[in-house]
Amino acid sequence: MENTFIPIRLLKEKASVYGLELDETALKRFDIYAKLLVEWNEKINLTAITDPEGIVIKHFVDSLTIFSAADIGEGAKIIDVGTGAGFPGIPMLIARPDLDITLMDSTNKRLNVIRDILEKIELSANVVHSRAEEAGKSAEFREKFDFATARAVSNLRDLSEYCLPFVKIGGAFVSMKGAKAEEEIQEATKAIRTLGGKIKDKKTFELFDCGERSIIYIEKISSTPAKFPRPSAKIAKNPLR
Repeated sequence: MENTFIPIRLLKEKASVYGLELDETALKRFDIYAKLLVEWNEKINLTAITDPEGIVIKHFVDSLTIFSAADIGEGAKIIDVGTGAGFPGIPMLIARPDLDITLMDSTNKRLNVIRDILEKIELSANVVHSRAEEAGKSAEFREKFDFATARAVSNLRDLSEYCLPFVKIGGAFVSMKGAKAEEEIQEATKAIRTLGGKIKDKKTFELFDCGERSIIYIEKISSTPAKFPRPSAKIAKNPLR
């Protein structure tokens, strides 16, 4: 591939470290995605990371690390809660077009960007405009997913209340975190149990020269009680302890 916006070789090389072999179609889609991200970022604030190499490592490869921490089967049904500019959901879909991905966000402006990106890279996903605490109560979404994921959205305790209601029993909430994840785990363990989950695994690693990352794998072992998730104001005011 010539005249690409991002360093394609870097993306291919770093993705392979996490066991992903990206074909030419996927690499082309990532390139289009990066270019659109920068173009849209001039109109709506999506990301502070706009240099091509930064996008490759801090957005694309970072999103793809989820595959090293979770065994995601063919056709798995996944919800990306608070997807923002599409992370990690769109990179996951580009790498694995077989996945059934729902991209959820409370801001329609961001979702308009998501729709444009999906159209341009010729992939389809379920794009949902909703607050997580409302969708998590809906029969359409509650306990319907094999996996829920979220990247850099909130602390693990509160995030678990938003995300675990989407996961079916036997599935998992896979939370993508930066440094100091252990502190969040200690704070969240009791809440996770209350919500029907159990922390099964945590992988901590250095994302090349971009600092520490942790992926926390929370298995759904029982149904989330009907009163959860609570409204966001209640979650903030009275966090589960």
